[in-house]
Amino acid sequence: MAIAHRYPLVVATVACLLAVGVLLATGAQSAAQWAASLFALFVAARLAVGMVRAVAGGRWGIDLLAITAVVSTVAVGEYIASLIIVLMLSGGKALEDYAQGRAQRELTALLDLAPQTAHREVPGGTIENVAVDEVQPGDVLVVRPSEVVPVDGLLASEFASLDESTLTGESLPVERTAGDPVLSGSINGETAVRMKATAAAGDSQYSRIVALVREASASRAPVVRLADRYAVPFTVFALLLAGAAWWVSGEPRRFAEVLVVATPCPLLIAAPVAFVGGMSRAAKAGIIIKNGGTLERLSRVKTVAFDKTGTLTGGRPMLAEIRLAGNPPRFHENELLSLAASAEQYSSHVLASSVMMEAERRGILLQPAAQASETATQGVQAAFSGHTVSVGKYAFVGQQATSMEKAALSSGQLAVYVAVDGVYAGALVMRDEVRPEAVSTLERLRQMGALDTLMLTGDARETAEHVAAEVGIDQLRAECTPTDKVEMVRMIPGRPVMMVGDGVNDAPVLAAADIGVAMGARGSTAASETADVVIMLDDLSKVADSVEIGRRSVHVALQSIWVGMILSIGLMVAAFLGYIPAIAGALLQEFVDLVTIINALRSLSAPHRTARGRGFQPEAVPSKAMP
Repeated sequence: MAIAHRYPLVVATVACLLAVGVLLATGAQSAAQWAASLFALFVAARLAVGMVRAVAGGRWGIDLLAITAVVSTVAVGEYIASLIIVLMLSGGKALEDYAQGRAQRELTALLDLAPQTAHREVPGGTIENVAVDEVQPGDVLVVRPSEVVPVDGLLASEFASLDESTLTGESLPVERTAGDPVLSGSINGETAVRMKATAAAGDSQYSRIVALVREASASRAPVVRLADRYAVPFTVFALLLAGAAWWVSGEPRRFAEVLVVATPCPLLIAAPVAFVGGMSRAAKAGIIIKNGGTLERLSRVKTVAFDKTGTLTGGRPMLAEIRLAGNPPRFHENELLSLAASAEQYSSHVLASSVMMEAERRGILLQPAAQASETATQGVQAAFSGHTVSVGKYAFVGQQATSMEKAALSSGQLAVYVAVDGVYAGALVMRDEVRPEAVSTLERLRQMGALDTLMLTGDARETAEHVAAEVGIDQLRAECTPTDKVEMVRMIPGRPVMMVGDGVNDAPVLAAADIGVAMGARGSTAASETADVVIMLDDLSKVADSVEIGRRSVHVALQSIWVGMILSIGLMVAAFLGYIPAIAGALLQEFVDLVTIINALRSLSAPHRTARGRGFQPEAVPSKAMP
């Protein structure tokens, strides 16, 4: 009953075929022909109404071929062929649904896993089941064996084994201990655990992923519209060839035989399936691509721009040393660190958390400020304990302090400058290691056509130059504000431009780029929302993977379109020459549909290569002088 409700025309066509078969078996050929012909013409009339509406809406499709094929087969007495064409057209929707479902399997799996209820502890130790939307930060929850963690939180039990494969693509379970963060969407192991919610359901990691997946599932790719445009010349060619077959042979039956094999369902089905398959493959790899248009742009990337901290580097700077200013210094090391960390608690910069973590590690208590203000990406100024403390970049602190000295830095180091009461007090030298996969990622991007690479960073030039040289960046723009980054991306001549970043300050430039890629494992919600691609793993190589998936999806989509058209044209030529009867042609066209859809599903898999990187040969990329 479900199939009949969802695909009534398919069921009606099959019933008509069975009825026609019974009539033919009983010798009622005339009744069989009338029944089949009237049913086929009824379907053709329905298609004609839809075609007129589509043309009125400015969209030309291939319905004209289908209508003409049905009418012509009825006219020449090939009523069985007309029913097969109707079955092919009505069954095309069921075939498309199956192929789309197969292609969307990974995307659908993420949506199906979304938790609906949570087990909340109440005073007295009892458990109540509540809707996941009712969970609030601070609630203590129980997650039973094999259940999905409903919201983000901290583990309250001593130990937990969690499957985070739906979030990160990592198939092996991860182990967490008391106090460790647990992400919504993780699947608990074999033992029930307790956790303390740190976010409501709508603000949790899994809800963000689900929202991105729903957006991706609803998209329609430019290459699908391109397939619609192919339909116009294909229709004209098929009608001309069918007319020529009639004129050359003198048989109107030949006209019908050509049109029977000219119904290109692959144009309607194959391209969308290839794109949904590409997005599904990306989701399985921990990459959420929000729409099909992004896949198409990824396939043509010419320039890639990167933020530095947290993108090309690990984003977890550690204190290497404290360099005190003055002879003798005004403060001891821990005193300077205490002042700097107390000010940095009012900053959103990634380095601020590193400074505070080092103070906590040394057992230093942070002091509350009477007044504090932050200049985005530059630094923070705070007043407490009778002191005014400025912490940040050299230029920022230099505007408010005397006797400034620039710290000598080696590769991978950066400095946080500190001034107290308008006098330079010293620098905290931090070290942020370059990601181990950064060099290979840039090499792969160049191999796939991205010949220009840039670094756009707010950090000091000395620090940025070390990182750019280490990973092989072509061009560098340092000491940028968020506005500077937006303007620079807009002026880049090599399009499309892909921008990769991870922080709140990257959100404007991610939105301005042709393709914004957010490193979403630790990145901000703002960056993830404005980006076109969100990488859920803390792995820069996924940037290159996303480009590879885009290239393969477009290649498979276009290949499927052309395979379908070439096979149809070959069959049309054979029908033109009189080698394919109408019934055989209708069956062969169904075979063409299957071939092209199976080919489109190849976008779900990676290209066969015997080794990582093999199959692409690096091109020589001339080095550009850093400005």
